[in-house]
Amino acid sequence: MKKETSAGIILYNNEHDEKEFLLLKYPGGHWDFVKGKMEQSEQSMQTAIRETEEETGITDLKFVDKFREEISYKFFVNKEEIDKKVIFYLAKTNSIEIKISHEHLDFVWLNFENAIEKITYENAKIILTKANSLLQNGI
Repeated sequence: MKKETSAGIILYNNEHDEKEFLLLKYPGGHWDFVKGKMEQSEQSMQTAIRETEEETGITDLKFVDKFREEISYKFFVNKEEIDKKVIFYLAKTNSIEIKISHEHLDFVWLNFENAIEKITYENAKIILTKANSLLQNGI
């Protein structure tokens, strides 16, 4: 079994007087956060920052220090099982304009309730719930 590690960021802004979270539509049809594979020499936060810029054009990030969450899942590529770990950070941006990369089909900024409905995978919903809870507690 092959092991992979990725890192990403749950991005939010306060553009409309409430927190809105960025979701990207992946070619497989699912909605999820910015994330990508770690390169050999990178630390997870470096990967998250690089992937955010590559996938969205966003560079103004203010990280929430108390947030670092991991999820794990398995999937298959050409009959090979991949054991994937993804490390997520939480960051605020003042940017709302996205320069979406060729890796994605669409994007949307949504408040928590709508984002929870749109996100495809349960593990992503759990991570978003944790992020929103931390933000609601005055961070």
